[in-house]
Amino acid sequence: MQRDYVPWYLQSDNVPMERGVIAITQKEATRYDVLRRVLDGTISLMDAAGYMGVSYRQAKRLKKKAEEGLWALAHGNRGRSAAHAVSEEVAGQVVELYKDRYQGFNFSHFHEKLVEIEGVEVCRSTVGRVLKAAGYGSPRKRRGPKHRSRRERRSSEGAMLQLDGSPHDWLEGRGPRLCLVGAIDDATGKVPGAIFREYEDAQGYFLCYSA
Repeated sequence: MQRDYVPWYLQSDNVPMERGVIAITQKEATRYDVLRRVLDGTISLMDAAGYMGVSYRQAKRLKKKAEEGLWALAHGNRGRSAAHAVSEEVAGQVVELYKDRYQGFNFSHFHEKLVEIEGVEVCRSTVGRVLKAAGYGSPRKRRGPKHRSRRERRSSEGAMLQLDGSPHDWLEGRGPRLCLVGAIDDATGKVPGAIFREYEDAQGYFLCYSA
């Protein structure tokens, strides 16, 4: 998410040398202004927590940072390279190898080839991030359609009855909706019995079969 930075940067004796130039967001500047009032005794820490929309415990942590200066409220990783960042040269090498030799591999398989064959030591998540940024997606393994075989019907009549209920407006608006409960012989397809019920229930099946 893009942040709206205030138009000033801190580069003074108050900023540790290893942090360099630190950009401060408007939210952090506003918090610092509120916390300065706490440090000056103008407002209570409880009130400051309400103004900032944070818990009292978090407000205490922010107050301790504010005692060091505005720069201390900046995000801890701002101004530093990400631990998982790779150089443009390595990122370009990853993209070229994928495009020229391994296009069509999924990212996980490609990462294995990078490490084992090409000698490029990068983490798997970085490979995916670099390739996605270059406009590539990880191909999914295509699975063949499942073969569905029909079950053989029973060889003799009466060996198996299949029961089912079908709720429907059988009376076409001339009466209540009913459920047709019926049985069908698996071997012959004959219907030995069926009955209308108010709804599908066990008693209906018993009556259907006895009918």
